[in-house]
Amino acid sequence: MKKKALKPVTKSNLITYAMLAIAFILVEILLATGNMSNMFQGLLVPLCFYSILAVSLNLVVGILGDLSLGHAGFMCVGAYVSAFFSVACRDAIPQAGLRFFLALLLGGLVAGLFGLLIGIPVLRLSGDYLAIVTLAFGEIIKNIVNLLYIGIDENGLHVSIESTSALNLSENGRILVKGALGITGTPNDSTFEIGFVLLLITVFVSLNLINSRTGRAVMSIRDNRIAAESIGINITHYKLIVFAVSAFFAGIAGVLYAHNLSSLTATTKNFGYNMSIMILVFVVLGGIGSTRGSIIAAVILTALPEVLRELNDYRMLIYAIVLILLMLANNNEKLNHFKEKISISNFLKNKKSGNTLDKEAHS
Repeated sequence: MKKKALKPVTKSNLITYAMLAIAFILVEILLATGNMSNMFQGLLVPLCFYSILAVSLNLVVGILGDLSLGHAGFMCVGAYVSAFFSVACRDAIPQAGLRFFLALLLGGLVAGLFGLLIGIPVLRLSGDYLAIVTLAFGEIIKNIVNLLYIGIDENGLHVSIESTSALNLSENGRILVKGALGITGTPNDSTFEIGFVLLLITVFVSLNLINSRTGRAVMSIRDNRIAAESIGINITHYKLIVFAVSAFFAGIAGVLYAHNLSSLTATTKNFGYNMSIMILVFVVLGGIGSTRGSIIAAVILTALPEVLRELNDYRMLIYAIVLILLMLANNNEKLNHFKEKISISNFLKNKKSGNTLDKEAHS
């Protein structure tokens, strides 16, 4: 009886899962034996949420083929909604695990809803126009949360865009959101194990979406929009699906980010233009359309500045050189051909062909 061969796509996905499993086991061993420095321990959660951001943006940029610069805006929505929920419900829901789970769901769903609402008018655009509009969305979200003052007392929530004194709270009231000062007192519920599980879920959903009927329709839109439309594919419908899923996981990454800090503020560095560009760099340098490459690029480019921190004078120079080398490597046809030759999937394929020839020779 013949054994059913694995499809190349399935092999590639299994390699991705194996890579993640090996990385998780290595980290856990290093943590258990005490061989990991405090600096790297502090990087574990950021590595998870940056990888989630890269994989989710890859759906829009690599699979859908649209340039979105508003990913930091969706991350900001997830971070602020979840942090607000956790701080407001700390007394009502004392169980940290349940509260964090609800914060994850709420942050992801609200970010996904924003992705849907923004996507309805925006996704009719393309190219530079789409990039400019999504960039504007991210900046608008950041500026709005910097204007908000929210407090709570026995009379309910009080909202203002002026100052904390304009909230008119009672003596027992407390301020939850302090405008540009953000939210303080967010519980530190994010852990590497939770972050890794969320990254695994993101990769699983992403790969299954890419390899599904919906994914094939989306890639046909990317390759030839006119041809896809001519055979009856609803372009707006499929674009909205990808955009909403991408925004949902960006919100999840924002929840991890918010619950890894005790104080959350919306600045240009963490939720502005710089963050969106950095996530886009992860996707581009990892190989547009490559889920595995997005994760590898996110891990390398997040850890590299910390590794080079001792070389303070030359840190950014080395970082820039690494970026250029990665960019050249990803666009080198000979190197890409060499990587294909030595890939595990190709090795398994050649091994299987050899076994088949041996069986035929024996028979």
